[in-house]
Amino acid sequence: MNAIEVRALTKKYPGFELRNVKFTLPEGCIMGLVGENGAGKSTLIRLIMDATARDAGDVRVLGTDNKSPEFTKIRDDIGVVLDDARLPETLNALKIGRVFGATYSRWDNGVYLDYLKRLELPEKKRVKDFSRGMKMKLALACALSHDAKLLILDEPTGGLDPVVRDEILDILEDFTRREDRSVLISSHIVSDLEKLCDYVAFLHRGELLLFEEKDRLLEEYAIVKLPEEALSDLPEEAVHGVRRGKYGAEALVERRSVREDLPLEKPSLEDVIVFFARGEKK
Repeated sequence: MNAIEVRALTKKYPGFELRNVKFTLPEGCIMGLVGENGAGKSTLIRLIMDATARDAGDVRVLGTDNKSPEFTKIRDDIGVVLDDARLPETLNALKIGRVFGATYSRWDNGVYLDYLKRLELPEKKRVKDFSRGMKMKLALACALSHDAKLLILDEPTGGLDPVVRDEILDILEDFTRREDRSVLISSHIVSDLEKLCDYVAFLHRGELLLFEEKDRLLEEYAIVKLPEEALSDLPEEAVHGVRRGKYGAEALVERRSVREDLPLEKPSLEDVIVFFARGEKK
């Protein structure tokens, strides 16, 4: 069973359209959703959760059509953290635990208290006095404490320092050690996703430009640095972005489509994203 299946998903707003998005997240995998502000990441997550009405397309979550009555029955199996956390501001962490305990049939308060300690969250301080980073950590603790099979996380590491971000990545990696657990995570911090993810989806201005296994993506593309006049020697179809500088140019190319004697460098995930989003034409 796939964790998420999205087909031809479309949503139109005045001045923006999420167009014909298609991808599949296999069970037991982590998918990173990348894109600039306004690319449509949060819109896509809300469409997957049926929190926003779609204009076209289909979505299945854990094998269930998200428009069907059965979708409400699998809420215990989905842990969600949205970019604004959405926790009751007047309650403290202990009281929020009791609220979630009444909401989810498989809520484990012992697991929840362990996460509060691990993430260094105060039990009796009201949420309205938390920093944004603390709110995100608390929302993540809630999402991880009811034996979910799928986590859907919108910018969960935003506002966190590198040490805490690294700890959260470890937690998410541990979460997927069971083969029936999966994660969809959006983030601006591409280096985090490169460490964590099995698949990468890149949204740009409402269009899904890339969806690929991360390792295959980094093997398929390479960076070549050369004099600008030598760009014309590269096959047009092999070049996916060019950056020109004072001392020459560099291009993102498909390895299999260029000469083997070229000095190719392995790109980072961030390199690939930046070339696709901002690279000039050859």
